Amino acid sequence: MDTPLPEIPLLKIFSFLDAFSLLQVCQVNKYWNTVAENDHLWRNLCLEKWGFCHFSYRCPGAPTWKRFFLSQRKRERRMASAQPEDFIYREAAGNLGILEPMAYLSGSSLQMNEREKSVLCTVSSKRMLFAWDVQEGTMIWSSPVQRSSIRLLETLPQMRLAFTVDLEGTVKVWNCRDEHALATLTLPKACFSLEAFLTKEGPFLMVGNSEGDIYTLTVPELRSVSKVNAFKYSVDLLHVSPSKRWVFASGVHQHILPKVFYAECLLRPSEDKIPLSVCLPFSSCCRAGWAPKRYNRITLMFRRASFRKTGFTTFDLTLERTGGQTVVQAHQVASFLLPVHMESPIWMGVSDANMIVFESGSRLFLFTINGLLLQQFDDHEISICNLWVDSLHVLTTSMDNYLHLYMWEEEGRYPYLKSCCHLEHRRDDFTPSCYVSKALCDNASIVCVVSKSRESSILIQVTGGRGDQGRR
Repeated sequence: MDTPLPEIPLLKIFSFLDAFSLLQVCQVNKYWNTVAENDHLWRNLCLEKWGFCHFSYRCPGAPTWKRFFLSQRKRERRMASAQPEDFIYREAAGNLGILEPMAYLSGSSLQMNEREKSVLCTVSSKRMLFAWDVQEGTMIWSSPVQRSSIRLLETLPQMRLAFTVDLEGTVKVWNCRDEHALATLTLPKACFSLEAFLTKEGPFLMVGNSEGDIYTLTVPELRSVSKVNAFKYSVDLLHVSPSKRWVFASGVHQHILPKVFYAECLLRPSEDKIPLSVCLPFSSCCRAGWAPKRYNRITLMFRRASFRKTGFTTFDLTLERTGGQTVVQAHQVASFLLPVHMESPIWMGVSDANMIVFESGSRLFLFTINGLLLQQFDDHEISICNLWVDSLHVLTTSMDNYLHLYMWEEEGRYPYLKSCCHLEHRRDDFTPSCYVSKALCDNASIVCVVSKSRESSILIQVTGGRGDQGRR
């Protein structure tokens, strides 16, 4: 220890350590502590731990990456150990119409600012867009009534922007503060899919329409960057990979083969070149998801034999030079079919590089991409009607007035799901729902939409306020 290593080789050594080991070396001496505090080390740990960490820089006044990592882990542990009595229920007042869809505009799983509140956007059948302060349970903004019903909603939490598409094909950008949209663009055909994402070059919005076209637009101006025709039918599924390198497009039509585009060709198009893409040889694709930590891996859920069989297939995407040309290659790494007696799932999610989670009837299953059953959960009495998955949480809802929270844990060879808590949609209200109940969450709140009548939904905002202060 009398002859300290130079900073650069010491940083290289520290880069191989996990968070616990990095905290330990901080205690060796002042020099090691200074090196181990390096923001680059802790940012890499954040990127390795959470697929949603797409921050490339820290905003002024934001905490260090180390502080963010430790506070994020603290919130995760608090949520994982929460009990039903730790949550505070708040119910939005008034006749809101039927609320669908919804998305977080900001939240504790998405922001480096620890004091950032969870803000939720919802679309109403009254042709309006709402923004809610989830912690307070109050509406903080509403748009004017739109000419046509809003069909799609997408958010870009890093910029606190929301995007909507209505039945007439009108795309709008909202900051959820001003009365009117920041930009408006009307496309010639009906739109079926919407994806917003942030790259090193800036934010973009992609829109898929009824004729198989994919539009790439700048944000917030909605200026056209490119337009490419993927196939003859509607683009129902549109997913950009976590690395922003690949764009998956598919339709639910049985004759459509999904495509994966090299994103750079859509973001920086060349007039004399066809965008690089590859077809995946599985028709009747009904769901798809990119692996959060394996940025070139995608898993598809597909149907076979008149939809009586459901299967999953996984591909790794690469860019290769062949015969003097650059081509996109899709390498199938795994595939399996579910047993015929198993009820076909409607929803799916992926975690890590090898995990698939899906519902079947009232049960939740965790499989490897090769078809190995790892876990089965029987927390609902009747069929699961909605499944929501991100890199930290899994939420299931059913028509029996309950939702269940699971969290991903990493121990041993495979990640696994930890069953955390079983919550009522509305306490002591056993009236059945008229529509599918849907829920999503971050590390401070759970939000659920329940429709007890055919004219209006109830927005239930559940926060861990009591758990934040310790159980009493």
